[in-house]
Amino acid sequence: MGLVMPNPGTIFWMLIIFGIVLFVLTKFAWKPILTALKEREDSIATALNSAEEAKKEVAGLKADNEKIIAEARREKEAILKEAKELKDKIVAEAKEKAGEEAQKSIAQARQQIEAEKTAAINDIKKQVAELSVSIAEKVIRKELSNKAEQEKMVDGLIDDIKLN
Repeated sequence: MGLVMPNPGTIFWMLIIFGIVLFVLTKFAWKPILTALKEREDSIATALNSAEEAKKEVAGLKADNEKIIAEARREKEAILKEAKELKDKIVAEAKEKAGEEAQKSIAQARQQIEAEKTAAINDIKKQVAELSVSIAEKVIRKELSNKAEQEKMVDGLIDDIKLN
């Protein structure tokens, strides 16, 4: 039974050593340990607060970033719309210019056709006049071959001149 029950002298010396250790720890180690724990607790709390503030700041930056992206998209759409309108305007101007050029070409072609038509008509008139004179000359030679017919023709022309 000696093993289970400690000796009263041993208990006494254990209590005295425990008290001395407790006194020394309380006097010299307890305050620095508690101060270190308090500092650690404060640094952890500060780090948590900093992390919360950083999280809020990141959320704010993310919102600002989304606003900037949305604004950039709106600007991109506006630029694309402006570019499309400019393209349409340039295409319309080109079509209008091409139409005007086509009208000018058509007008020039009509003028040229009219000039050629007038020249052709004048040429035909000239040829008809030459043919008429040639035919008239041949007819007159044939009719004027005898003197009686010449006098008859001269009298007819004189009568025509007097009537006019």
